[in-house]
Amino acid sequence: MSLLSLSLFLSIVLLTLTITYFSAKKTKNASDFYTAGGGLTAWQNGLAVAGDFMSAASFLGITGAIALIGFDGFYMSIGNLMAFLFLLYLVAEPLRNLGKFTLADMITSRFNSKKVRGMAAISTLVISIFYMIAQLVGAGGLIKLLLGIDYGLAVLIVGIMMTIYVIFGGMTATSWVQITKAVLLLGGSSILTFMVFSKFNFSVSEMFHHVKTVTPLGTDYLQPGNKYKDGLDMISLNMALVLGAAGLPHLLVRFFTVKDAVTARKSVVYSTWFIGAFFVMTIFLGFGAASFVGFDAIVGADPAGNMAAPLLSLIVGGDFLFAFIAAVAFATILAVVSGLVLTSASAFAHDIYSEIIKDGKISAKEQVMVARIASIGVAAASILLALFSQTLNVAFLSVLALGIAASANLPVILFTIYWKRFNASGAITGMLVGLLSSVILVFLSPNVWNSEPGAAIFVGEALFPLGNPTIFTVPLGFLGAYLGTILSSEKVDEEKYAEVVYKSNTGHGVKSVQNH
Repeated sequence: MSLLSLSLFLSIVLLTLTITYFSAKKTKNASDFYTAGGGLTAWQNGLAVAGDFMSAASFLGITGAIALIGFDGFYMSIGNLMAFLFLLYLVAEPLRNLGKFTLADMITSRFNSKKVRGMAAISTLVISIFYMIAQLVGAGGLIKLLLGIDYGLAVLIVGIMMTIYVIFGGMTATSWVQITKAVLLLGGSSILTFMVFSKFNFSVSEMFHHVKTVTPLGTDYLQPGNKYKDGLDMISLNMALVLGAAGLPHLLVRFFTVKDAVTARKSVVYSTWFIGAFFVMTIFLGFGAASFVGFDAIVGADPAGNMAAPLLSLIVGGDFLFAFIAAVAFATILAVVSGLVLTSASAFAHDIYSEIIKDGKISAKEQVMVARIASIGVAAASILLALFSQTLNVAFLSVLALGIAASANLPVILFTIYWKRFNASGAITGMLVGLLSSVILVFLSPNVWNSEPGAAIFVGEALFPLGNPTIFTVPLGFLGAYLGTILSSEKVDEEKYAEVVYKSNTGHGVKSVQNH
């Protein structure tokens, strides 16, 4: 452990704790805790959304994936970027107009049903925990490399830190930590990209020519099919990437932190530019790692390739850049996991405890207290699961979460807004079918079961052939919502649907998060 690495690491921790301290002073009610009082501007929320999405999976996982498998790793960059167009045109504005604190608020704006709210909350918890595992796995490997401490202890440190942010600072702290880390990550990636590109004499053609000769894949490095040899698996991956963001609870709740739908839409435009620039840079970082770190060194540091970016910074920039990039990556993880913990705690405290168990008869102070207690439980569960997932690529883990979000949440979100006949039975069935089919098929996939020891979580033959089941589970989610609706005897409330359509398109009556 070098003094420089430790100093930068502690500086990041001190900075984030300072943000939490001042944010805690502003967190006075439920609205402040859940949505930062709806007070973020478009560019602030755009940076926060970018910070949320530029996770450990993006920085560590995608860079590692591109370095190890070439073209197939690039799917993760372009798919994630395309997702924001889908989010911009179909989801962001209606969601802001109809929701209040959580995704369940948006869906139950049409269906006043405790069962619908409960199902939406369960879906939020499962997706958030899957996504959180990816961040914690990246954190464990990163801190182990940076500070030389045990993986399990590293995961525990991050778990404690993220819980502190949520308990004391709520959404205000989470948002400003995300904004800070987005600026640091974009800055650090820009410096690293410039240094890598300079080694190729600022020539794209020279860079592409070079990577064809330095990896075990040879000329196949720039061709598809190195990992996703099955066309269905590749299509399934891209479906998860493009459709998943529009169903990710921790990303969707960010649109409740602004004052109105216009600001929500503008914040998506800002975030698309920030994220687009970042994902372009992951190509340079991946190529640079493949060229200057080397396949064996990347795999030697972490079999899944998650340490490719920090190792690249050490090679091209020395100890200081390595320490800085690793510290920024740590800030990235802290910001994202705090958002995930907050989203999960909100789902439990607001949707399950307050609205279902207490039937809405609960004070804002008590609701925030329950959310803080729930944060501890969610963090503990995620830490425990992350300890068993050390060998998995963090980008892959995040793609699984995206697939579940696309299958369980997206069909219900779209039908709630755009299908007149849709009813509560369809909403429950759609979420249940999408969620269960995703979790079951993932559990039966080669990423969980593999005959080679150490290649997956368990040793054995996979019963489902594809690594990502989204190509099947998204249609199943839509089919479940459709059949649940048409086979139900429940009558359509046409006046309620007309109200939802009018409100989702105009924002009429929506002035703040407090008067939905």
